[in-house]
Amino acid sequence: MRFSRTCLKNVFSVLLIFVYLLLMAVAVFLVYQTIADFREKLKHPVMSVSYKEVDVYEAPGIAIYPGKARLLSCEHHLYDHIPPLRDPGQPGKKNCITQTMNYTDPFTNQTMKHALIVKGPREVWKRELVFLQFHLNETEQDFSAIDYLLFSSYKNFLASDNKTKFMQDCESSFSSWKFSGGFRTWVKMSLVKTTEEDGSQSVEFKQETSVVNYIDRRQVMQKGDQLFFVVFEWKDPYIQEIQDIIAANPWSMIALLCGVFLVLFKAADFAKLSVKWMIKIRKRHLKKRVRELNHIS
Repeated sequence: MRFSRTCLKNVFSVLLIFVYLLLMAVAVFLVYQTIADFREKLKHPVMSVSYKEVDVYEAPGIAIYPGKARLLSCEHHLYDHIPPLRDPGQPGKKNCITQTMNYTDPFTNQTMKHALIVKGPREVWKRELVFLQFHLNETEQDFSAIDYLLFSSYKNFLASDNKTKFMQDCESSFSSWKFSGGFRTWVKMSLVKTTEEDGSQSVEFKQETSVVNYIDRRQVMQKGDQLFFVVFEWKDPYIQEIQDIIAANPWSMIALLCGVFLVLFKAADFAKLSVKWMIKIRKRHLKKRVRELNHIS
């Protein structure tokens, strides 16, 4: 009976050692998997998108490339109200802040580009808009369009020491769009700010355009000339801010690793005590057996 109990205790201790060795293996696997997941998340950051509400936008710059077209009028209106045109095709009011400049194409360094820079709207709550009208006296073309691009700050353009370099950088960084003749193109702008991994910020525009047909009531002799109408307005008072963030939390990983290493330490300590206890029981059993044999002899 005594030998059977001792044997059962030894078997039970061996089983416990194997269980804790299994736990140690699981803990080591968790450590490896946690470190691998953390390194993978460092390589693939998550994009965080937030929206910042503003009362007044900084006036953007609108760079228009009219080519042979001529600017007839440029007006600011509030509350999304554009009065009817009195004399379409004829020069009208020009109460916009504009500036003309020439610079070489940044991609070819040969073509000279003529740009008309217009100060954009600011009052987003008053739904301020800029309405421009162009006239093109060419009847040979079947289709005609005017290119334009948007940049975030007209103030930075005015403060730039080298406006030619400024416009070349804008053309290299921003996309260009077109508005066609014979239509009123309504451009609603929204601003997107992106923070890069190195902390630098880049700004770009998103836009929604809607095209409305213009009912031309001019005389037949005048309809050969193309008229262009374009409206620039802010879509909403929210600036979209995009930033890459690391989804992995180093503190949670450190806490998990500390817990895993604590389990490993406890498992190793328990296995050590179990082995010592088994050795002690074995020695006691051997001493008792030797004593019994000596007594018999």
